[in-house]
Formats: sequence, C-alpha cells, structure tokens
Amino acid sequence: MPKIAVIIGAGPAGLTAALEFARRSDIHPVILEASQEIGGISRTIRYKGNRMDIGGHRFFSKSDRVMEWWMKLLPPQATGDEIAYQGKRRRVVVPANLQQEPPLRGMGPLTRQSEETEEIQEPVEAEVEAPVPADDDLVMLIRTRQSRIYYLRRFFDYPINPSADTLGKLGILRTIRIGFSYVASRLKPIEHEKTLEDFLINRFGRELYGTVFKSYTEKVWGVPCDHISAEWGAQRIKGLSLTSAVAHFLRKTFGPKSKDLSQKGTETSLIEKFLYPKYGPGQLWEHAADLIQQKGGELHMGWYVDRIVIEGNRVIAVEAVNESGERRTFAGDYFFSTMPIRNLIQAVDCDVPANVREVAEGLEYRDFITVGLLVNKLLVTEKDGAPLMDTWIYIQEPDVLLGRLQIFNNWSPFMVADPTKTWLGLEYFCYESDELWKMADEKIIEFAVGELAKIGIVASEDVLDGHVVRVPKTYPAYFGTYDRFDEVREFTDRFENLFLVGRNGMHKYNNQDHSMLTAMTAVDNILLGDMNKAGLWEINTEQEYHEEKK
Repeated sequence: MPKIAVIIGAGPAGLTAALEFARRSDIHPVILEASQEIGGISRTIRYKGNRMDIGGHRFFSKSDRVMEWWMKLLPPQATGDEIAYQGKRRRVVVPANLQQEPPLRGMGPLTRQSEETEEIQEPVEAEVEAPVPADDDLVMLIRTRQSRIYYLRRFFDYPINPSADTLGKLGILRTIRIGFSYVASRLKPIEHEKTLEDFLINRFGRELYGTVFKSYTEKVWGVPCDHISAEWGAQRIKGLSLTSAVAHFLRKTFGPKSKDLSQKGTETSLIEKFLYPKYGPGQLWEHAADLIQQKGGELHMGWYVDRIVIEGNRVIAVEAVNESGERRTFAGDYFFSTMPIRNLIQAVDCDVPANVREVAEGLEYRDFITVGLLVNKLLVTEKDGAPLMDTWIYIQEPDVLLGRLQIFNNWSPFMVADPTKTWLGLEYFCYESDELWKMADEKIIEFAVGELAKIGIVASEDVLDGHVVRVPKTYPAYFGTYDRFDEVREFTDRFENLFLVGRNGMHKYNNQDHSMLTAMTAVDNILLGDMNKAGLWEINTEQEYHEEKK
C-alpha cells in the first residue's frame, strides 16, 4: 500500500507539498481545505468579471528553485529575448541525484545520500531553461514594479530616495533632520534590538522612522512599534536600510540596465521586475490543484480539521467535519499542518502542557479587509497626465484608516472586465472584534469611498460598484506571547511525522515563496528519511541579523 501524506490547508504551502509528493514519489497526498477556496490568501476573488488579489502577490524569489517551480506551472509569456529567465540558459547548482531540483538559496550547499553508494555526494551544475508556453492563458506576465508612498497628499518613491523631487517634497529642514538622524543612528546604534522600533531606527534613523515607517506600521498591526518584536523586521525587510535604498537609487540612475529577472544583487523590496499570473495569483494555485488531482492526489474542500489523533510521538490520523456536520477520519503516514497554531494545539488529542496551551492561546493575528471599488477615473495621475502605474500605494496619511491601495489594472490588464475603468483594492488592517470588521458590506464600501475622497484620490460620484472581502488571521503577529513561541515549537517538533509549514502553520510572516520552501524542504526530508525539522525553521531567517543579536 502506498504511504499517505495528509495535508491540512490548500494554500501555497499545502499545495506545494502535495504537488512535490505527486511529482517525485509514490506517496499519496490528501488535502483537507476548510473553505471552498483554493490558494489561501493567494487566491483570486472574482466579482462581476473583475478579479481581486488579496494583499498583492509579486511572483518573485531569490530562490531559483521557486522561480523555476512557478515557471514550470505557468511559463513566462513569450515576449522575445527580454530577460535572463526567458529562453536563456544559465547554470545553477543542484544536488547530484535530484538534478531537476535547484537548492534553497542561503541554506548552504545541499548534499544528498546516494542509495547505491550510501555516500554523500557533492552538488553538481546543471543547465535549466524556461519552458515555452503551451497555452496563451496559462502564462506569467512580466511586470514592472512601481510602488510609492502617499504622504502629505503627495507621492514619494518607495523606498525614499535622495532625488530632487523627494527632497523638494520633504522640505529642506526635514531633509537635514533625516540626514543628521541617520548619521547619529549609524555612529551610535541601539545595542540590543528588542523591538521593531529599535530595528527601524538603527537602519533609517529616528527622523525617517517617524516620517515614513511608524504610522503605516502601526496601522498594519494596531499596536505601537515598540510593542512588536524586532524579528518582524528580520523576517520582512531584511537587508533594507537607508544605505541600501540610496545605493539602489544610484545603481538604477547611473548603472547599466539589467535584463536579468533573477535580480540576485537586489534587495527583494527593491526589485524592478516580477512575474504575475495572467488572471491573478489564484490561477497558478488552481492549476496546481488540477495537476495534483490529475496525478491521483485528493482534494477535499469544506472539511475543517478539529481533532489530531496522537499515538505516542506520532500522529496517526486527523478528524474533520464538513458544513453539513458529516465527520470523517483521515489516516496517514505523514501530516502537514498550515492551520493557525492556536487551532492546531486546540485540536491535538493528547496531554498538552499548560505552558504550551497558554502560549498558543496568547498568539495574536491581524485580520484583513479588502474593498474592491470600480471607478470611472482617479483624481491623481502621473506627471504627464497618464494613469498611475503603481501596483500598490502605501497610504501614510494619519487621518484615514486605509493602509494600502492596489490598482488591479496594473497587476494585469486581465484583472478588470472593462479596461476603460479602474479597479481598485483598498486594504484595511483590523481585528475581528473591531467595529470596521462588523460593519455591513454596504457601510464598509461607503466608508472606504469617503476615505479615498478625503485624501483626494477619487471623487465619490466616480465610484460605480464595490465588493468587500474579509480575511481572518491574515498576519501572524510578533507580539502577544510570540516571545515564548519556542515553547510551542519544542512541543510540536516532538511528533516525528508532523510538519508545520506555511505562514500560519509556523506563525511566521512568510512571503509566498518562503512558505513554499518550507513545504519543499519538508518533502525533501521525508524522501531522504530525515525527520529533523530544524532546517524548516531557518527558512527566511535573516542570519546576519541573528548574528548581530548574539
């Protein structure tokens, strides 16, 4: 009988694990998804022919493995010899006996044990090539990144750069304060970075932190920056600093133009190009789900896992219930969980130490609302009068709750049914207990329109239609009991065949690619007979940052 991998959740991590098993082994993947949607927060919402991307998903990774995985599912749209990933051969390091699988970037050289010799083989080089699209719809578009900050009713480049335009908008006095403040932070940095405020001040100076980062970050999390762990910065903005932003601006302005989509020397926050599925992120994950089922895998929608059956130090089964109250047991050999840690610990059917329950119950999440607005036009334009080119805009204005604004037309023109209209996504960060979350959809739309009009982006009479999407537990928070998370990890790691992967599964604010890498690494380990989970927790950890802390 083939072995079975039971996977909780049909988001990027769960679907990646299932497709890896289906492609590379005879282990049978069984996915249990509580909702009726594929892709988790990377799904595409459809509304009257228009599509919404929840949170905005740039398909870009410093990992060759992830980039090639994506391009194998949805090849880049043929536009000629434009970038290094398109039709150009290049050399990458891959494990000797898994030549189709490039390694995880930043994890050190991968080695594999040969079944024939039982010796460790060193990596070898292989050539890879982007495939040619077989379907005009199953493609990735190549998009140019433009994101800006909207502050003082003006647009600023993101990140802030020393252009004449930026300096003029900031004003001479504020610019001088920013410069002196940054020099002071470099000469005398905060020694022990405990909070996100410490992390940001050390990299940008106190003045620029207060001008650009503080208001927006506190909108996102709903708590002061000095209440958030510095690890959030290490997880999300890594090598970004005022120095790296200025260096990037100088390279972009005076350096040669690169056509290499890999952008290896560029901080992820500063990339110039990225891939994007023609019909939004959900298109890729829906295609992945189709491939899993074509290869014999199972996908059960609407099944919520509420019991995890333990025997000794192993999981032997999970129980799930559907909307009609039907209950089923799914036995397996390996178990992957992408469900929130709090729910996982509540579902574990064994004695859970009191401290572990306390930490799990104290973990916090930030919830998310996207309001889609279809409008005739925007009141703001580019300098030459052309429509805005931004994919998203950070709203730094303190007099509105709006955190970020997406322009779906600029992600892909196929996201909007009528190209003469502009399809917007207004992003609000909140808790399920907040008044905003509890409002009726019509009231939320009215509120959102009022905020856009208040800051001068849209005239109320130009709004044609609206749609509201609520997403609970979108962002695992780095406060609450997070500083004691190792107590939970120590408990869950003791179950040898249970693998926590993905954003909520690990309570790590991962990007999509890092969630995928956790799943890939777990599958790699299982196929090698290695149940050690230490490598999973290191993915997307800023090593230099932790070395600095030590």
